[in-house]
Amino acid sequence: MSGAVVLFDAPGPKARRLSRILSVVTAIVVVGGMGWVIATLNTPRESGGVTLPGLFDPSRWDIVLDPEMWGFIFGVGVWNTLRAAVVAAVLAIAIGVVLSLLRSSAIAWVRIPTAVLIEFFRGMPVLLMMLFILLVAGTGQYWAVVSALAIYNGALIGEALRAGLVALPRGQREAALSVGMRPLQSKMLVEFPQAFRQMLPIIVAQLVVLLKDTSLAYIVGYPELLRVTLNNLGSYYGNRYLFTLWCIAFVLYLTIDLLLSWFARWLAKRTDRRYHPAKAGPAPEDPSQALLLADATAEADEAARDAGR
Repeated sequence: MSGAVVLFDAPGPKARRLSRILSVVTAIVVVGGMGWVIATLNTPRESGGVTLPGLFDPSRWDIVLDPEMWGFIFGVGVWNTLRAAVVAAVLAIAIGVVLSLLRSSAIAWVRIPTAVLIEFFRGMPVLLMMLFILLVAGTGQYWAVVSALAIYNGALIGEALRAGLVALPRGQREAALSVGMRPLQSKMLVEFPQAFRQMLPIIVAQLVVLLKDTSLAYIVGYPELLRVTLNNLGSYYGNRYLFTLWCIAFVLYLTIDLLLSWFARWLAKRTDRRYHPAKAGPAPEDPSQALLLADATAEADEAARDAGR
């Protein structure tokens, strides 16, 4: 067929006119809604018997010129957030590697308890785990935050790596065994490096989630970015500047997360093009959806192998 395939009828004059009208109405509603929100936020309000100016009044934003405030935010808030996130990320990857190897073991009394442990940690809220470690183990705020983030995300990473191991072609293991490798050598030297490389975009995406979850440390009193801005600086400068400090924390979190998300997308595309040149689409950005996809692929491969036996 030489011409392009038309899957729908071309819109006529009435359909195009209706589409233009709906587009204009939608734009008016969106602009009007944004204007209403800005006007509402900028309306003066009463607080403790004192009339405060609107949230966009210049008097509420003069603290952005204070270098001591920025020094405290970056020197304490951002530093503590990144310090906890980096240590938790390293531990989460290490825990994930160990759990994935135990979860894929051929020994039932190793594989089954590991599966139960992974599901337990995946189902426990991170904040509840932080509070448990802080109150029961008495490790202190920093290690309560790091331990909870490492255990929870390590369980997710371990399940992703396990799915990557199962999804590998059966010929990889058979080829390694045929050259004299033992099963453990095949898994460590041949299968696991491929599974780790295949699941790397999902792992990086999960680490982005880990960084955002550091904001939960606000509840346990750890001086991360959110607590430093809204609690410490909010108490120091007063309620007048709470919205300003909230905007600062929001922009900093958004900037860090966007940089990590960009790195995850770049890594996914680079890995996909390098090892799968025929594929055009990158890996899913949402780690939960990507993990479900990997699990489904692994189960389908296992079913196909069982049917071929």
